[in-house]
Amino acid sequence: MTNFIDTITYKNLTAEYAEKLYRLIIIMYTTDTFFNGRIRVKQYRSGYRFSIDAVLLASQAFPRSADKVVDLGAGCGIIALIMAYRLKDITVYAVEIQAELTELAISNVKENFLEDRITVLDIDMKKLKTDATSGPVDLVVSNPPYRRSGSGRINPDHQRAVARHELKANLNDVVRTARRMLKTSGRFVTIYTAERTADMLSQMRVAGIEPKFIRTIHSGPSSDAKLILIEGVKDGNPGLKIGPPLLVYDQNGDYTDEVQRMFEP
Repeated sequence: MTNFIDTITYKNLTAEYAEKLYRLIIIMYTTDTFFNGRIRVKQYRSGYRFSIDAVLLASQAFPRSADKVVDLGAGCGIIALIMAYRLKDITVYAVEIQAELTELAISNVKENFLEDRITVLDIDMKKLKTDATSGPVDLVVSNPPYRRSGSGRINPDHQRAVARHELKANLNDVVRTARRMLKTSGRFVTIYTAERTADMLSQMRVAGIEPKFIRTIHSGPSSDAKLILIEGVKDGNPGLKIGPPLLVYDQNGDYTDEVQRMFEP
């Protein structure tokens, strides 16, 4: 706290006011750690908060050495942070339309000293073009809203509503943006609700991103799939593989070994 107060009192704030401001920030945010504390992720205490979905996607997208990556709907930047930490020579563009989340993502990138690898873009993905990323990219990842705009109850919290419902971008927008940003043979990897698998596959094929790999995600050994991981290739040839189920929890309610490894450095 001393360093924080020293910084803001340097800007002509009194120590008393600086301490009050610091305590307000503590109330507003929480901080989670990954990889034995090597990555710190600040989130709003209320409002949008990332879930295990983002961790699964970041761990299963498998960026390759020297890849240029776009994360559509980056939120607080969690996916970009995990990928950039694991692979030191990739470049990630984290795209987020909500200004308050963009600011939070920028803060997280700076706090983890990853400014040389992650660029946060405050832009509507529908307006995103390759000149923002210095040309086409190798990999696009996205954890998009799962619910159609007219379905179910809209969360009264605006951040959560935009993250869960197609209020700012729908599935077609996500897939077409991925198509526009990818180089030929570039990969699109996404995590999505299992009940809309057909929607995702059909949108990808219409956009010219050929589905190549699917993995179902289950809460436990006897549960139905709630989520799916899908990988597609821009202008790829037909041929779809289905991987083994990914189980999140074991019979004791603990993370499975595979998921636990996703949190390890």
